[in-house]
Amino acid sequence: MSSTKVKAPAKILKTHEVIRNRLKKLGKSFSANDNISNFISNEELALLQVEVEQKISELLECLVIDTHADHNTHETHKRVAKMYIQEIFKGRYHEQPEVTDFPNAKNLDQVYTVGPISVRSTCSHHMVPIIGKCWIGIKPTQRVIGLSKFNRIADWVLSRPQIQEEATIMLADVLTDIIKPDGLAVIIKANHICMSHRGVMDSDTEMVTSVMRGVFRRDGKARSELMDLIKSSGF
Repeated sequence: MSSTKVKAPAKILKTHEVIRNRLKKLGKSFSANDNISNFISNEELALLQVEVEQKISELLECLVIDTHADHNTHETHKRVAKMYIQEIFKGRYHEQPEVTDFPNAKNLDQVYTVGPISVRSTCSHHMVPIIGKCWIGIKPTQRVIGLSKFNRIADWVLSRPQIQEEATIMLADVLTDIIKPDGLAVIIKANHICMSHRGVMDSDTEMVTSVMRGVFRRDGKARSELMDLIKSSGF
C-alpha cells in the first residue's frame, strides 16, 4: 500500500519579504540611503507601514514597556511607523518631488547661492537625528529652477538613514542631474545627536561637509566668490 505524501503549505511571505525578494531578483541595491520607490506600489507601502507598527510593538515589549497600561505609549507603535515611512525616511519610499526647470532666458552667468536651508536627516549608525543647515551655490548654464525646489530636493535627499558625507554627495548628484550647471557647490553644517546624547555627549561639535564641482573646483577665484556669498548668509 503506497503512502501519499502531503505537501507542506506554501509559506505566505510578508510584504517586506516580497519587496526584498523583488529587489534582489532585479539586482537593485536597497541600502539605507537608497530610494526604492520605483519598486513598491502604494498598496504595498501601506501594508509595509502596518508591518513596521507590529515590529515597533515588539521592540517596546522587549524594552519592558507596558504599552497597555501606559497611556503615553499606547499608540506609539503607530506614530513611529508613520514617522519612519511617511516623514523621516520618506526619501527612501517616495518619488523625487517634481521639479520644473526653466530656460535661462537672460543668460545669467553669475554665481548665486541658496541658504541656509534647514535640513534633517538620520544617522544610519544609531538611527538618531542629524540636524543642520545647507548652502547651495550655482553658476548656471541653460536651465534654472525655482528657489523653493532646492528646499524640496534637499529635504527629499536628506530624509533617509545615512551619513552626512554621503548625503552631501547625493544631493550634489541630484542637483547636477536636474540643472547641469557650470558650477555647483553643496555645503552642509550639522549637529549629530549620536554625539550629543550618547557616547562622548558633546553638544557643541558640528560637522561640515562640502562638494565642489565644475568652476568652483577648478577656479580658486570663483570658489572664493562663492564662499564670500555663503559667509554673508550666516555660515
